[in-house]
Amino acid sequence: MKKLLNLIFFVFIFFNFTNKLFASEDKIKIGLLLPLAGQNQEIGKSVLRSVNLAINKIDDPILEIYPKNNFDNPDDNIKAAQELYNQGIRIFIGPIFDKNIKNLEKFSDAIFITFSNKNKTIQKNLIYAGVNATSQIATIKKFLEDNGIKKTICLIPEADFKEEIKKGISQTKINLKKVFYYDAEPTEITKRIEKITRYDVRKQNLLDEIKRVENSDDPNKEKKIKNLEKRDTLGKLGFDSVIISDFDESLKSVITSLIYTDVNTKRVHFITLNQWFDDSLLKEDSSQNIYFPSINKKNYDNFSNLFFKKFNSYPNQISFLSYDLVGLVYYLTKKNSLDDVNKIFNQKNVFKGKTGIFEIKDKKIRHVLNFYKVEKGKFIKIF
Repeated sequence: MKKLLNLIFFVFIFFNFTNKLFASEDKIKIGLLLPLAGQNQEIGKSVLRSVNLAINKIDDPILEIYPKNNFDNPDDNIKAAQELYNQGIRIFIGPIFDKNIKNLEKFSDAIFITFSNKNKTIQKNLIYAGVNATSQIATIKKFLEDNGIKKTICLIPEADFKEEIKKGISQTKINLKKVFYYDAEPTEITKRIEKITRYDVRKQNLLDEIKRVENSDDPNKEKKIKNLEKRDTLGKLGFDSVIISDFDESLKSVITSLIYTDVNTKRVHFITLNQWFDDSLLKEDSSQNIYFPSINKKNYDNFSNLFFKKFNSYPNQISFLSYDLVGLVYYLTKKNSLDDVNKIFNQKNVFKGKTGIFEIKDKKIRHVLNFYKVEKGKFIKIF
């Protein structure tokens, strides 16, 4: 804790008194590879605005930003990177999308910080800065251990992020009773959930118990039968929490199917992944009392309000990350020599930003996240 407090103090110094405390003639040049035209131009422009906010906050003339339009295309991204590389730039924020990282390994003495959360290791000069599955599952693991929850199952859709979830489970060594996979097609979800929860067996248990009581000599059998008829199933579930690795309508379909099979938040902890404070969760009765890891909501709201006042529009999630990435690069480059940018991101460091705490080691970023619960139409912070 003492080391973290010292770190926060020094980050404050870096952001406010750098010119007085450090004497360096080297410019910190950061290239931005963004889609500034085409289908995703609004995302790119939002990131650029966020970066400008960070530059104004840091207020140090040695920090220079060089935006370049990559047209959201792998070939144009290489051209943009080459042009900036020829200008002496060795640190890049971007590209935003995973499809545009191809062939960047040719710039072996440069570093590219992508917003992707895929957390791959195929390119030595690439750092994934998105809120990855490993960071999220590590936070879920902490919640389970803190609350003595030991019988957890995990539901994973057959989707493109399936392997990332599996990697997060492996890397965090979270204790799971069993992992189930399901087809995210809405018509198939309920069938799969019925099998996972043994719905037919528990339904039959109830019918058998009602019949048994009916045929018994129990003087209170009428009362018991009425109570049994109020129930949907009978029998233990075999798990006390469920991690639903899904989003949007598919997540809601899984929750609805669980409730339909008589699995509810009174009996089981419902946990999902980072939902970025999706307001639709607050409006759905079925979404109440679910838990999820996420970035710091208070900071997210403050940043969104600041962004709106400045640009009359709200930022996207990637913009929020980009604000911190500028500060992260600035912090690390002020601590280290710019002669070898790869070494800067190899060393173990901790950085506190708006999204929360970044832990950096061996060119990998792990986010230390907060944990929230949807309760009575509000997002409640658990830790």
